[in-house]
Amino acid sequence: MNSLRELYRIGYGPSSSHTLGVGRAVSLFKTKNPSNEYKVVLFGSLAATGVGHGTDRIIKEILAPAKCEIIFDTETEKEHPNTLTISCCRYSGGEDGADSQDSCDFTSETFESLGGGAINTDIETATYPHKSFEEIKNFCEEKKINLAEYVYLHEGEGIREYLRECLAQMQETARKAVRTEGILPGKLKLERRAKSIFDFKDNGILTDEHRLMSAYAIGTAEENADGGKIVTAPTCGSCGVLPSVLLLASEEWGKTDDELINAMAVAGIIGNLYKFNASISGAECGCQAEIGVACSMTAGAAAFLMGFSLTQIENAACMAMEHFLGLTCDPVYGLVQIPCIERNASAAARALCAARLSAINDKPRRIPLDNLIEVMYKTGLDMHQCYRETSCGGLAAQFCSTCKLH
Repeated sequence: MNSLRELYRIGYGPSSSHTLGVGRAVSLFKTKNPSNEYKVVLFGSLAATGVGHGTDRIIKEILAPAKCEIIFDTETEKEHPNTLTISCCRYSGGEDGADSQDSCDFTSETFESLGGGAINTDIETATYPHKSFEEIKNFCEEKKINLAEYVYLHEGEGIREYLRECLAQMQETARKAVRTEGILPGKLKLERRAKSIFDFKDNGILTDEHRLMSAYAIGTAEENADGGKIVTAPTCGSCGVLPSVLLLASEEWGKTDDELINAMAVAGIIGNLYKFNASISGAECGCQAEIGVACSMTAGAAAFLMGFSLTQIENAACMAMEHFLGLTCDPVYGLVQIPCIERNASAAARALCAARLSAINDKPRRIPLDNLIEVMYKTGLDMHQCYRETSCGGLAAQFCSTCKLH
């Protein structure tokens, strides 16, 4: 498994696959192949929801001032649903000093955006020797260390400062969001609601805990939808779940930043297991791979903050994912807004509930986390394509009359 630096990424929304990952691929290709004209072909989910997710915008911004032709190919099937091919010609000067197409050096490269901002050309670094929660748990029990200490042992102390930087960005994003009003970009013209939830004072309806957590989760997701600066946890679309519970733990439970960083390490190791053994891509496995994984990560982090055992942390992570199995990725108009924003608040509440339920006993669950991760992956692959970030199924289908995937 890779470093948590590859799981938690600071970047701009609205989509880790469609903007962060694609942006990294385009930047890499441009650096290696300077040209005055490019052609980018988007396939699968990138083609189906690229406009709503801002994929074409980020490509043009990165390749500017060069000319760029973008083709949305919704017909050709690729092995990975987030595939793009970038090509260009590098021309040598003609006799009159102008470019000559007769000496075009054509080059092309295909990339896959794997989720969470990762791309298929990333160099794999085996930071962790263990590949399952069972192996990690056995190692921790043998060494008499907790999951945060396990992370620091294998990552080195430098990871603490990186997590501190990510935590600071999470806090800044969430606190900015609950002070911001306005309309989100896109044809839905969706009004921001985080500030009104944060300011809501009728405790007969919402407890302070639920109000704060919901405001921070929705606010962070709104910042992401607006192209703001967020931290993938594990993706842009699910970026509000973990921060909302961390800020709640700070403001209501009195947890210090050092304690929150330890919880982020625990959440990160859980997220890494999903990423390594399954997927965190909505285009590959539906929203269960984004919101579901974020909920599982957050439940484990909350259980850790509550001082629970390794088994109870695993139980919390399991309960959180069990109730998101089969969750479709169906963004209306391809925008990371409906139902994505509210799902962050719902997942945060479920994560906290799962963590508290795990306090009931310290016995292992019938279906351990490793098996659940396997089930999540198989479930995702079994989903019809229209439910995997194509905006052709589920809620999105109510607004799509031209989809060919039904």
